[in-house]
Amino acid sequence: MDPLPSSPGDAAGTPPTADPEPRPAAQPPEADQARSVVRGPRRLGPVPLDRRSTAVAAGIAALLASIAWAGTGYHYEPYVDQPPPIVAKAATTERELRQGAVRLDRRNRDLTARLKATVPRGVYIVIDQTQNRLYLKRDDDTLLEAKCSAGSGMVLKESGGKKREWVFDSPRGRFEVLSMRRNPVWAKPDWAFVEENQPIPVNPADRLESGSLGEYALNFGNGYMIHGTLYERLLGRAVSHGCIRVGRDDLRQVWANARIGTHIFIY
Repeated sequence: MDPLPSSPGDAAGTPPTADPEPRPAAQPPEADQARSVVRGPRRLGPVPLDRRSTAVAAGIAALLASIAWAGTGYHYEPYVDQPPPIVAKAATTERELRQGAVRLDRRNRDLTARLKATVPRGVYIVIDQTQNRLYLKRDDDTLLEAKCSAGSGMVLKESGGKKREWVFDSPRGRFEVLSMRRNPVWAKPDWAFVEENQPIPVNPADRLESGSLGEYALNFGNGYMIHGTLYERLLGRAVSHGCIRVGRDDLRQVWANARIGTHIFIY
């Protein structure tokens, strides 16, 4: 008689094996673990940083940025009695005062150098209309100071004909000698005949007059000249029609030193 098998292996005819390792207790899934942890929302101080709060904060920030960019439309005026704003801080220390003095000295030297660069060199003529004086200069030296007569400023109106009007002013500014003539002949313009209440000649030759401009004439444009005069007793007074009248002896010295291109300054 076969003995009863002591185990299932015995029943299959296989040798019995050792008992398997005991299984660990079943663990809950991770999802179940996550659901089991309840976390509160992140907070910035008393404000919760949930999705809704973040959206509201972003909207407020966008609104403030729009106001800052576009302005509020209000214009603020200072009070009437409000003291004026301080433009610059006053120098209060000795060091600042010394630095300010150095800057002023540097600025003064720069302006002096620029002013010297504008002073003409060589021979030039200066006319002071206020004092009716002519200065013949070479560099910084004055070769001649002479009385002259500048424009009277009188106005001549034509009563008939074209009813024209002439103002007898001398021009002001910087000019230069354009031409030089000995024993110049004056071609009298229309105003000379209007002033003398004479008919204006048709023949150009009837306009020519000798001697009235003196020995020399230095033309500086638009009919204006430095020339002599028959009325030396009036030198020093503004009585001309716009030209610069000079006495005979002084005009000779001007003629001897001037050249075409010599600068003339009239003020």
